[in-house]
Amino acid sequence: MSDAPLHQDGIGDPDELDRLWTPHRMAYIRGENKPADASSGECPFCRVPQLGDEDGLVVHRGELAYVVLNLYPYAPGHLMVCPYRHLADYTETTDAEAAEIADLTRTAMRVVRGVSGAEGFNIGMNQGHVAGAGIAAHLHQHVVPRWPGDQNFMPIIGRTKTLPELLGETRGLLAAAWPT
Repeated sequence: MSDAPLHQDGIGDPDELDRLWTPHRMAYIRGENKPADASSGECPFCRVPQLGDEDGLVVHRGELAYVVLNLYPYAPGHLMVCPYRHLADYTETTDAEAAEIADLTRTAMRVVRGVSGAEGFNIGMNQGHVAGAGIAAHLHQHVVPRWPGDQNFMPIIGRTKTLPELLGETRGLLAAAWPT
C-alpha cells in the first residue's frame, strides 16, 4: 500500500487505512442481480438452480430446497439454504419446505464442522428489507461458521475480511463431504 494521496489531484487527507481492491463486491454494492420486485424472473435464487453445481456454487440439491455458497460471505464456508419456490416470507413455506430447510441447515452445520472444524455458527433469516435482507423477495437462511478469533481485529481495525480459499474450492470440499 502506498502513502499516495486519496485522490489523483492530491485532495484529501490520508486516513492510514490500507485498501484491498475488491472489484467483485461492486455488483453487491450496486444491487446488481437483486430482484427489483417479487418476480421470480429477476431472482438470483431462482436462477442458481438452473446452473450447474460448480457454476452456481451449489453444494447440495434437495427436493424442495438447495444449499449454496454465499457470493459475499461473512466468513469462509458461509452457506445459504434456499427453497426452490420463489417466496419471501418464512410463514409462506409449506410444512414440507420448512422441514427440509431445517434438515438441510442441520446437515450444513455437520458438514462444515467436519470439513473445517467450525466451533460455532450464526444461523438466521433476515425477513424484509428493514430487517437487513439483501434479497428480500426470496427466502434464504444463512449458515455462517465461526471460529475463536475468526474475524478478530481484521474487519474492525484492519477494515478487511479474510477468506482463506476460493469459493469454488470451498464448494468442492463441502459438496464432497455432503452425505448421500
